[in-house]
Amino acid sequence: MSTQPMTAPTSHERFLRVAIALQTLTIFFQAVSAGLLLTAHYGETLHSVGARVMYGAAMLYVLAAVLAWKPGGASPRQIWYATGFLALASAQVVLGIKHVSEVHVPLGVTMFALSVLALAFRWVGTTKSSPSGGTSRPKAGGV
Repeated sequence: MSTQPMTAPTSHERFLRVAIALQTLTIFFQAVSAGLLLTAHYGETLHSVGARVMYGAAMLYVLAAVLAWKPGGASPRQIWYATGFLALASAQVVLGIKHVSEVHVPLGVTMFALSVLALAFRWVGTTKSSPSGGTSRPKAGGV
């Protein structure tokens, strides 16, 4: 079994990781502030401000994905993920404004799960570099 050396992430990769981490944290904050909506008088204000910050984090994720692709040489697939997430965030904002909580809440949970997965894949999936310059993943059967 051969081991491959760990490669340091590029500045574009680090920016992408930070953008996804920020997005994940802001969505988690939204879950906390949604709970405060039910218990505290300032919950609505926190949730409203958090929605704007979360939307900004989703836009930052798109920017980071574009920068990781074009100047950074990464796959353009991240742009599709980031754009899809921005579309989900847009739907989430509209549903929240219209108070459609029966869709707003499950979509928020789904967005959090997707953001955690994107962060995990970005963090773990790019730690090793193959000779061709792409990421290395173990083959089935450990071979």
